[in-house]
Amino acid sequence: MDIQTCLFEIYLKSKTTFGSILNITESITMSHLILENNEFLRQFEVVVNGSMARIEYAEQERKIFLTKLIVPEEIDTTIFKDEFIKTVLDSVAEKKLRVVPTSPEIAVFLRKNKHYKELLPVGIKL
Repeated sequence: MDIQTCLFEIYLKSKTTFGSILNITESITMSHLILENNEFLRQFEVVVNGSMARIEYAEQERKIFLTKLIVPEEIDTTIFKDEFIKTVLDSVAEKKLRVVPTSPEIAVFLRKNKHYKELLPVGIKL
């Protein structure tokens, strides 16, 4: 077990609540879920039905690199992924950070949703 996995397990055991836990339906919207920014593990998290979806990131200056999207199989739907990414991007926009999508899924989302391209730093094209 690597150190990050060990720290993650300790974090999970110490956490009293992850926000709303819902039964999976055909359409899960993020308005029913609580997005948490776990700065210790550098990831955005949301829990659905006991399963945690997360987007890992790295911050540098006024940029945030969205490096990895991890969605458990039991909640892995396009609708959920799109809502999760949208919610994270909205949160990042509120902090006035620029987004560098290094995760392929997040880059594809940005290509499909042109209005989020304003979050890209100057010189980054998708």
